[in-house]
Amino acid sequence: MWRKITGKLISGLLVAAILVCGPSFAVRAEVNLTAPSAILIEASTGEVIYEKNSAERRSPASITKIMTLLLTFEQLDAGKIKLEDEVLVSAHAAGMGGSQVFLAEGEIQTLETMIKCIVVSSGNDACVAVAEHIAGSEDAFVEKMNKRAGELGMADTHFVDSCGLTDSDDHYSTARDVAVMSRELITKHPQIYQYTSIWMEDITHVTKQGASTFTLSSTNKLLKQYPYTTGLKTGSTSKARFCVSATANKDGLDMIAVIMGADTGQGRFQDAQVLLQYGFSVCDLYVDENQDALPQISVHGGITRNIPVTYEGEFRYLDTNGNQLGQVEKRIELPEVLEAPLQAGEQIGKAQYFLDGNEIGSVAILAAEDVAKAGYRDCLKRVVGFFLV
Repeated sequence: MWRKITGKLISGLLVAAILVCGPSFAVRAEVNLTAPSAILIEASTGEVIYEKNSAERRSPASITKIMTLLLTFEQLDAGKIKLEDEVLVSAHAAGMGGSQVFLAEGEIQTLETMIKCIVVSSGNDACVAVAEHIAGSEDAFVEKMNKRAGELGMADTHFVDSCGLTDSDDHYSTARDVAVMSRELITKHPQIYQYTSIWMEDITHVTKQGASTFTLSSTNKLLKQYPYTTGLKTGSTSKARFCVSATANKDGLDMIAVIMGADTGQGRFQDAQVLLQYGFSVCDLYVDENQDALPQISVHGGITRNIPVTYEGEFRYLDTNGNQLGQVEKRIELPEVLEAPLQAGEQIGKAQYFLDGNEIGSVAILAAEDVAKAGYRDCLKRVVGFFLV
């Protein structure tokens, strides 16, 4: 008992000290968590900032629903389902125990309402209904969940159901894997924040017994306890204890803190706050959106004499050592002449980034168009054109 009280006190003091003293204290401070397993990552880069037994397999409880939500939003983006879809509640879905929104067999709700039920109130019944709507059955949907986990490299994760209600030994994940699927969800489908920010909202049940109002209340108490919170999902069972994948945004930084196996519901939120505040205090992000113009490159032996080039994407660098990121130096490496043929998307150079003389990363520079090799007729036309001019 004394150990638990002491742990909470230390965690609370750490948050307060970081808030008051700022980054210099955070760099020196030791992160003290009460939960047995945790990880903190920066979302845009995927960089791990802190971890504690993050590869330990544990029961994930309702943070399982992060994968269900990921598959749902992927289906939405692919145009295979719509938010306006009518989702029918089966007897199987209505019979789910644990956290629920008390959907009745035969009840119909829009997919968007079901998403709110899953995100806000962690409704197991809504989760299963959505799984059945997408895949035809929960078992078929779980197969999709496990396949997607494999594609994301979540080697220490296996799902048995779509909502996390089971305490089966075959249903497991790790803090690291939960962070992976959380990152995939929030970076690829940021519209999830429209739902994770809801504190309370009413929905209407329409059944044979008539219409009734039900109030969804968020299970994520960080929405009220920590000002930078943006989401994401809580979970708890007798086996899993208390878990949370918490997301927050401050000064352009997006953090994901995963806590698994905490002794109390409030303990998981306290640990998440400690991690999130620590991350914001020690991290600085350099972003180059690479919008500067690049010169066209001469092409030898092609049907055109020059080719436009483009960056592969933006460059991001996460610093946790207090470096002056305003001193990052960018160097462009491009050839003077290219040899045809060339294909659009082919790498022809790179942008390199240096800090204190050390390379911290690079971005490829690509050909923006195809350039075919010039034939005899192309050369003849070029010569004739020259004399006509």
